[in-house]
Amino acid sequence: MKYFIIAGEKSGDLHGGNLAKELKLQDSSCMMQGWGGSEMRSAGVELLQDYSELAFMGLDFLKHFGRIRKLFIGCKKQILSYDPDVLILIDYSGFNLRIAKWAKKNDIKVVYYIAPKTWAWNASRNKSIKKFVDRLLVILPFEESYFKEHGIETLYVGNPLVERINAFVPDTAFKDTIPEGYDSVVALLPGSRKKEIERVSEELKKVARQFKHTLFVVAAISEVEQSLYKCFECIPNSILVFDKTYDILSVADAAIVTSGTATLETALFNVPQIVVYKADKLTYFIGSRMVKIKHISLVNLILDDFAVPELIQQEFNSGMIKSHLKELLFDTKKKENQLGNYKKLKLVLGERKASKSAAVSIREFLKIEQ
Repeated sequence: MKYFIIAGEKSGDLHGGNLAKELKLQDSSCMMQGWGGSEMRSAGVELLQDYSELAFMGLDFLKHFGRIRKLFIGCKKQILSYDPDVLILIDYSGFNLRIAKWAKKNDIKVVYYIAPKTWAWNASRNKSIKKFVDRLLVILPFEESYFKEHGIETLYVGNPLVERINAFVPDTAFKDTIPEGYDSVVALLPGSRKKEIERVSEELKKVARQFKHTLFVVAAISEVEQSLYKCFECIPNSILVFDKTYDILSVADAAIVTSGTATLETALFNVPQIVVYKADKLTYFIGSRMVKIKHISLVNLILDDFAVPELIQQEFNSGMIKSHLKELLFDTKKKENQLGNYKKLKLVLGERKASKSAAVSIREFLKIEQ
């Protein structure tokens, strides 16, 4: 079998790498080409385009139109030249849905792994998915019924974070790096984008100053400017730790988390959390009218319940955070209630290894089609 895989971002490269490993395990003679990064390359994919060179594609479309058009043309030529048994598209919907449309016209089978979030916004894309995607593999449990209701052949394969966290082995030396003498440890996960970090840092700093007997460990990442974390350096009961989010969560008693994938990761580590989010006023005004969901955190979306507190826009302030953090640190009933919700979450997610399930589904699909 020949597979052509397209992942245009870091997370997609990680999932693509795991999927490629599973495809190799199930068919050692298979061949793979595609777009991605180091994870896919190390898994045996012949890389034709590194995702790091695609970062500009989320910026001004007209400004970069020439480069984008050239990438589309090049990608199509590579796929036609390779003549794969199936084209596997991972997330990255702006690019991948256009490629899916083209592939369908050229009688190339298309499997889409990690679906566009049309249940949140831009539901009109469901028509394109139904028309141009042969099989959709989703990673959030509620997505299976949602897409099936729109006539799309869909399978929930499990969530990749479950297998990733189950496989995580804490650094035994990490705990020794945590300063002693504090009553509790709170993880601060301010996000991975510059604007996210800038918008939440000031309020988080105010909170840390009000809990002098609690150590606040900031989960920093080396991929953004280190100066963004400077505001935490003057707080005596906080420390910066770079690129060790899972190790931080493994020792934390509670967490304050910017909305995103990290909310689900925090829950899978059984760490009680407060989810926070703040956008600029115009973005929030427009977004609140376009996005049709009741919750912003993945935990609450999956359970369809207020399992963890969400502090959004005006509610995101040091006073509200302080109140909820006190409950998580000192109110046993509140803490146990959230941990009980995490048990329900894990049952809903299941224990399936997503990459293995996805590989099995892809191979079954190809056998059915042949």
